[in-house]
Amino acid sequence: MAGDPAPNPHATAEEVAAAYDDPKLANVLYHDWEAGTYDEKWSISYDERCIEYATGRFRTAAGEQGWPYEDAMELGCGTGFFLLNLMQGGVIKKGHVTDLSPGMVQVALRNAEALGLDVEGRVADAERLPYDDESFDLVVGHAVLHHIPDLPAAFREIRRVLKPGGRFVFAGEPTKVGDWYARRLGRVTWWLTTNVTKLEPLREWRRPQEELDESSRAAALEAVVDLHTFDPTELEALAGDAGMVEVRASTEELSAALFGWPVRTFEAAVPREKLGFGWAMFAYRTWQRLSWLDERVLRKVLPRELFYNVLITGRKPF
Repeated sequence: MAGDPAPNPHATAEEVAAAYDDPKLANVLYHDWEAGTYDEKWSISYDERCIEYATGRFRTAAGEQGWPYEDAMELGCGTGFFLLNLMQGGVIKKGHVTDLSPGMVQVALRNAEALGLDVEGRVADAERLPYDDESFDLVVGHAVLHHIPDLPAAFREIRRVLKPGGRFVFAGEPTKVGDWYARRLGRVTWWLTTNVTKLEPLREWRRPQEELDESSRAAALEAVVDLHTFDPTELEALAGDAGMVEVRASTEELSAALFGWPVRTFEAAVPREKLGFGWAMFAYRTWQRLSWLDERVLRKVLPRELFYNVLITGRKPF
């Protein structure tokens, strides 16, 4: 990372104002801002729970053929959640993390070092990747495509850096319908929680106002960095137009998302010390059961466009 810009976790009001007209600056500021607490905020870990989740998403999108991939790159790595857990799950041997946010790359490399994983990192723009042609066997990403301004350019870059026959797998992208109901559920839950906890008997469940204000400020910038939602068929066409083959999108999480978004919003609105291990296990186990319902029952009878997450995979031609 020599020569890369330093992270900026404390953006000024002037920088934030400028970011509203510059999605890439917004992405850097927001994700540098979030880097130090991102794993805690989203309950990210590098143990069996998240290894199972990451490998499950990969398996749903692309199956198990080709495991382990020799050399893989994660686009928009964040703190390394997807790539590092895929490496621990035996999907990938050597990894490279990239992100537009220097803060996120630093945290991802720190997490990789703590896990003893062979990972390199670069601050990189998905539309102009700093790698040679045909560098990787696999390109992955989780919840990244919806942040990239020029998706056709990004898919062309992915195709360029993949070796012939190399695969890409992206997961955790919001569908158009899923984003519509998730955002509304989140707003209603935030309003209810922050107002109900103003009542005297519940004040100890209310986070300090300055923390709530900071969360609202972050949420306002988050709305700037979330650039796209996806129709699965249109996303398949986007990858196909970049020259990818064997492109296939699938979707997941309907009942799990309807449960999960209010839970995540509630967790963000109350003091963390009020929610112990019992709450965490309740939320996780309930999400697991609803995900089973979505996969085994609802996906078989409902249109794929109704589900919250879209996953997509494909290959570069030989």
